[in-house]
Amino acid sequence: MSFPLAAEGEGFRSPGPRDFEFPGLFGAESFFTKPMLIIVLGTVAIAAFYYLAARRAATVPGKLQFAGESVYGFVRNSIALDAIGHEGRKYVPYLATLFSFIAVLNISGIIPVLQFPATSRIAIPLFLAIISWAIYNAIGIKRQGLVGYFKNMMFPPGIPWPVYILLAPIELFSTFFVRPITLALRLTFNMFAGHLVLLLFVLGGEYLVFEKGGLVGIAAGSVALFGSLVLTFFEGFVQLLQAYVFTLLTALYIGGALADEH
Repeated sequence: MSFPLAAEGEGFRSPGPRDFEFPGLFGAESFFTKPMLIIVLGTVAIAAFYYLAARRAATVPGKLQFAGESVYGFVRNSIALDAIGHEGRKYVPYLATLFSFIAVLNISGIIPVLQFPATSRIAIPLFLAIISWAIYNAIGIKRQGLVGYFKNMMFPPGIPWPVYILLAPIELFSTFFVRPITLALRLTFNMFAGHLVLLLFVLGGEYLVFEKGGLVGIAAGSVALFGSLVLTFFEGFVQLLQAYVFTLLTALYIGGALADEH
């Protein structure tokens, strides 16, 4: 985390987009930055978690197995089966991995030392959105055929034919461009805004207590620091919620691609 306090005498300089830029960890020219480190650590943590949870599976699960089955069961029952139907079982491994990966990268924003949500950088959510985009389009083409997929997408039945002049290009643009972009932007902006507000409360409170001083400064700073604790718990909830929303929308898109008419 960077500390956007101005030089002595210049007052408080509020956090902004500059606080989402990090130098290389192994020198200024290094490409390996803090967000990349969080991605690597998150990937290793998720792989280790599921491996250890499934390594010694038993009828009566231990704590780690129970935790792994709980996450997997939540994604299966509350996302895959609800959004896709009985065919959703075959897509649970991907959806569970997607949910876990996004959740861990989001939660890194409130983990001490890391204190940065890697998904606040647009490249990461966009990459995940492109993977989901490729999967649901490939599923739709495989299920309905190339011509049938585009026909059902652009020309849903039961609509007066003049409407197709406007509807067909909108549906095509929405499926191929709007969906992945909105998936990525929704996650990025939520993580960006939440981290920025949390930074403002923490750094503003620190400035008021230690730099501004005085009775008013200490009182106001204490309120801001206490507010940052409340916001931390709220941000944790939002981070998990956004992982759920991203995964749910992916499942809905897969379900739509499996339908003959969508």
